[in-house]
Amino acid sequence: MDVDVGIVAQRGNERAQQLTEALLDVLESDSVAVAVDEETGDAIDVVSVPVTEMADSDLVVSIGGDGTLLFVAREVGSTPILGVNLGEVGFLNAVSPADAVDVVTDLVDRLRRGDPLERRTLERLRARGDGWTLEPALNEIVVHGPRRGHGGGATIEIRVDGTRYADGHADGVLVATPTGSTAYNLSEGGPLVHPTADALVVTQMAAEDSMPPLVVDPGAELELAVTGAETAYAISDGRNRHQLESPATVSVSLAADPVTLVGPRTNFFDGLEKLE
Repeated sequence: MDVDVGIVAQRGNERAQQLTEALLDVLESDSVAVAVDEETGDAIDVVSVPVTEMADSDLVVSIGGDGTLLFVAREVGSTPILGVNLGEVGFLNAVSPADAVDVVTDLVDRLRRGDPLERRTLERLRARGDGWTLEPALNEIVVHGPRRGHGGGATIEIRVDGTRYADGHADGVLVATPTGSTAYNLSEGGPLVHPTADALVVTQMAAEDSMPPLVVDPGAELELAVTGAETAYAISDGRNRHQLESPATVSVSLAADPVTLVGPRTNFFDGLEKLE
């Protein structure tokens, strides 16, 4: 069968661009249809497409750090993604640059034969309110006051399946997936969650009268009710945000479209050793 591959390289990274060129040479010589993201295409002088158009590909290769893969996941939805790690920790990117060509060509051969790829799905979160919905978050949803620090928080009540868990003044509240437990959640004192765990974590941020971080079933309906501030924000993966006018309620639940990763798996515990 014909195979279409998309390649997205970390912006401004020469190593990522060079690896893109190496993959292009090998794949195109094997009659594979390859699409490259626009910025990389400009850098290496090849035809390119918007990343959103790679959603119809059989495989998208993300070359960079976890941030690059987060960007790719936002753009291509449930299309299978292979992460090549140019970062330090790389919880999402299991493939080293030295192994990238071999791993990609092996996956392409499997797709051509019609062999099933080993896939794993990563749940995403969706935040919504009165008339608005944020793009899905692979790491976390954060609701916080007008700014972090003294005088900048808000009163945020946390409700789980309609029952109050915590209520008080805080810089904000963070809801993380297992994938996101090693990111912002960890820096705010939340627990590490093994990537195979079926759970979400709710962590208060600099609360005046804090409760411990709470691990909940991923099917739980979470509501974050904001009062006591003129304005507040709901933010998805540190990128997409919606400004709130207090009082406001943000509902957080699993998104319908998880991210699909293929190829080798990362070693979670090896990654923890690289955390600062």
